[in-house]
Amino acid sequence: MKKLLYFIVLGSLLSACGPQVTENPIESEGLFTPTAEATNAPEEAAAQLASEEALPAIAEAPIVESPVILNIEMMDEANGWALTEQNLIRTDDGGVTWYDVTPQDLREVGYFVYFNFLDTNHAWMQLPDMNNLPNGGTLYRTSDGGLTWEAFATPFSDGLFHFIDEQNGWMMANLGAGAGSNAVSIFKTRDGGETWERTYTNDPNLEGAENTLPLSGIKYFIVPLDVDTAWIGGVVYAPGETYLFRTDNSGATWSNINLVLPENVTNSDISMLGIVFVSQSDGLLALRITSDTPKTIVYRTANGGNTWEQLPIEFDGYGQLSTPSDTEMVFYMDSLFYVTDDAGATIQEVTPDVLFGDTIIDMNFVNARVGWVVTEDDNGRSLFRTEDGGATWTQQLP
Repeated sequence: MKKLLYFIVLGSLLSACGPQVTENPIESEGLFTPTAEATNAPEEAAAQLASEEALPAIAEAPIVESPVILNIEMMDEANGWALTEQNLIRTDDGGVTWYDVTPQDLREVGYFVYFNFLDTNHAWMQLPDMNNLPNGGTLYRTSDGGLTWEAFATPFSDGLFHFIDEQNGWMMANLGAGAGSNAVSIFKTRDGGETWERTYTNDPNLEGAENTLPLSGIKYFIVPLDVDTAWIGGVVYAPGETYLFRTDNSGATWSNINLVLPENVTNSDISMLGIVFVSQSDGLLALRITSDTPKTIVYRTANGGNTWEQLPIEFDGYGQLSTPSDTEMVFYMDSLFYVTDDAGATIQEVTPDVLFGDTIIDMNFVNARVGWVVTEDDNGRSLFRTEDGGATWTQQLP
């Protein structure tokens, strides 16, 4: 399920209530189930029929023993993707078994590529051309869960991109940042990434540059709703000002979106942390207010972003956030998890049976109960899974 943003940080000082522990762990079938030996004719016929059916693509990929995961992106309780320093890997048994689905001509993955996972079958990875920055790179595309990949040359090197379906995607290409400014170009594809068209740039060195999306401000994310509408958010280092822009014409022009902010933030820097849409109408937006006592607040929309309403949640400090839906959120801070499944109307404070401290570097929940964390300490990285909203954890890796 979608995460709000990889580097979202927030904290929680909330009233406590006891965790609700789910009794029956979720069981899922493995990637490959051996066929039993036939003992009679009907079973032989069934076995023969089964052997003629195609296995899932991932079953044909090699197993990776004890991968060291940098980032995890689960689609549901069983299926998901992850990155290591060398490999792109996949699981369909909830993180127990991992398969190498890296494009054959890639030698290193984790620190050098940008990625977007649409579902269990469709994914894209962008590799910059270090000899042609910022105007060239290679986009890898799979439609069979990583078993096979196609490669396409791109007119950009790196940036943040997001596909809304198998054909349509947006790219915010990074052209350079400094002194509180960030030049970008917006590209769109209608053929799954094979070709890209630039619809906007704010780089004054390029022909056709515009300023409806100002050069000033550091851009943190681009989130499209459909082929016409998208949001870009970030931070402008001016007290009391927000940096959130929207386009409704495929990126040709952008409009500043003003949010109703809490009182007493006029002297604070405000960072847009991310937007997640869980449907065409429902979504969440999180922002961080930086002051002597930093805090994070969350807004919700029920009309595709036309209006945003602040939720009754306020988090002090820094931590991690995962947003499985527009009503489910899981926060981690100071060795505690805070879980809501009603958009913050009620919140459970959950004490985990593993003392994670500040070792969590990535967190991904697919609902308010089931989630994973990647930790890093002096012994290396580990992967843990919970099925009861963070109360009990099973170490899956190493």
